[in-house]
Amino acid sequence: MQLIKKYNYADLKRQDGATRLYLTPDGESLPSVTSVLSKTKDKSFLKQWRKRVGEKNAEKIIADSSAIGTALHLYIEHYVNKHAYKDLTEIGIKAQDMAQVIIDHDEGLKKISEVWGSEVHLYYPGKYAGTTDMIGVYDGRPTIIDFKQTNRPKKREWVQDYLMQLSAYAMAHNKLFDTEIDQGVILMCSRDLLFQKFELKGENFVRAGDSFMKKLDLYLQSII
Repeated sequence: MQLIKKYNYADLKRQDGATRLYLTPDGESLPSVTSVLSKTKDKSFLKQWRKRVGEKNAEKIIADSSAIGTALHLYIEHYVNKHAYKDLTEIGIKAQDMAQVIIDHDEGLKKISEVWGSEVHLYYPGKYAGTTDMIGVYDGRPTIIDFKQTNRPKKREWVQDYLMQLSAYAMAHNKLFDTEIDQGVILMCSRDLLFQKFELKGENFVRAGDSFMKKLDLYLQSII
């Protein structure tokens, strides 16, 4: 795996609030990809889940998932950059085990030959912005790469928002740098250390991009 500074990625200022915004070098304030998807998502299932498990338990599950996700990303980022990193908390140890599964799996980091950037800020002028976990070459093709943790294994139909994120980041990269990235991959590990890969390419890539742009239109209509 080679670390290659192929493009000059901007460091965007982020504003967190009810809607996460990014300030671009052109002075635009753009909504994040995750905010667009969250604001246009059908939350009826989430409300039912909260009611079923109880608000207090739901908040703990969400907080633990967020903490494990953050730690998992840190382990992978430090591994890629060849920096030592230790977190000996219970959550940190679990995240390290999960990150190691993604690192060691034949369909995981082993298929990444080039890393162009990690925790990369991207924006599509006039439309949206966001942060992708990694950009590089996966299985021989330029790819947007995201790492995810999950409490239990996922079905593809459950990760449609994640797939739309990949396509949105690819479209932003293509717009900014005149590239032709048309592949995304999610590398995921569950709490019981099961590895999953979800690829996005071909017609599915185009459909995911179209779906995201429709979501963006809905979001923009809602704030007018």
